Amino acid sequence: MQPLSSRQELRRAFKRIERELPPRLAAGLRWLRHPESRLVRIPAGIGLIAGGIFSFLPLLGAWMLPLGLLLLAADIPVLQRPMARFALWCLGLLDRFRSRRKRD
Repeated sequence: MQPLSSRQELRRAFKRIERELPPRLAAGLRWLRHPESRLVRIPAGIGLIAGGIFSFLPLLGAWMLPLGLLLLAADIPVLQRPMARFALWCLGLLDRFRSRRKRD
């Protein structure tokens, strides 16, 4: 079996995130991932990163930084593999948390 390319890893991470989101948010994420949405995706990614930097303010939080980087990774190949692995790692943590809550 061939190893996945960085773009394939990122696609797999996005698909997994979409399965976790409510349907309307998943549809929005799918739209943002589409190549024609690049003119919206890049400014949105930069805006989320900027908001993440000001995480001490209400409504802005540290959650915005990785989400912005994930959106930018769709267009910046160097970010694709690390962001895909980070997203899958976070989803793995979520799975472990859910399984612990079921046992308790």
